[in-house]
Amino acid sequence: MVHSDISQISHECNTWRDSLRQHRQEITNLKSELQEIAANLHSKSALLQVEHYHNQFHIQLINIHDLKQDIKLHDRKVLLESSSGQLNDQTLADHESLFDQFQVLEHTLQDLRSDFKNFKENSPITA
Repeated sequence: MVHSDISQISHECNTWRDSLRQHRQEITNLKSELQEIAANLHSKSALLQVEHYHNQFHIQLINIHDLKQDIKLHDRKVLLESSSGQLNDQTLADHESLFDQFQVLEHTLQDLRSDFKNFKENSPITA
């Protein structure tokens, strides 16, 4: 593998991690919004929805953290192997797998954002 491919893989890892940091911040902001909304909701069904979103935000923050750490470890492995000028096939397969996981998580987060937006727009907020 040529050096530019190794640099590209490392760049992709950094890009994914930056994106995951942004997602983490966004989910944290959504959790704050949820807390504000929850303070004004009183029906059991609305509070069950609040609990659902609270749990989903928590789960997705864990998923973001875990994937970010996996990417960080992978990037270190790439840099270590780059000293030989060539990545082994397993490292390349791991990179593809991490990319797939990243795409699935991005899709999941997009769905969660969309669902939460609908919840906010349709919430019977009572003061």
